[in-house]
Amino acid sequence: MAVKKIWKITHSCGHEAERNLGDRPADRRAGFAEWLAKQKCTDCWRAAKDGNEAEKAAWLEAKRAAEQAESDAWSEQYRMPPLEGTEKGTAWGTRCRHQVLAAAYAALVLDGGMPESVWERIEDQARTITRAGWWIDQRTSEPGDLPELLDAATDADRPTENPFA
Repeated sequence: MAVKKIWKITHSCGHEAERNLGDRPADRRAGFAEWLAKQKCTDCWRAAKDGNEAEKAAWLEAKRAAEQAESDAWSEQYRMPPLEGTEKGTAWGTRCRHQVLAAAYAALVLDGGMPESVWERIEDQARTITRAGWWIDQRTSEPGDLPELLDAATDADRPTENPFA
């Protein structure tokens, strides 16, 4: 006698469905049917997933708004100039600039013992970089690398226009 292929599953949500488990080896069908019974049916799973995605999007939007407000306040407090770029890019760049400079301050001044006077020169140099894309590109850099990155970005000998354009 052949092992059955069609199984009647009562899901954890209470819905019942018939599932063809014929594509699984015969000795694994019963175990898979038990596992399915512990899961929500496809429709309930999708509904829960869509709800979770909406909650996640709302949470992320609130988190980004709080980060943006904090970064804007920080920029004003430390007299950082507005960034240039698209609306979305300048918002992201402002958050990145705040995070990069805060991490560098912690690494260089608080943990590394750099004098405040030296840090103020780094801050002044950072104020000259107003392209949002530059700050976005540096968001994953090592905090201790900031002085070298700023030197490279503000090097007066570098051409300011794309030589390939």
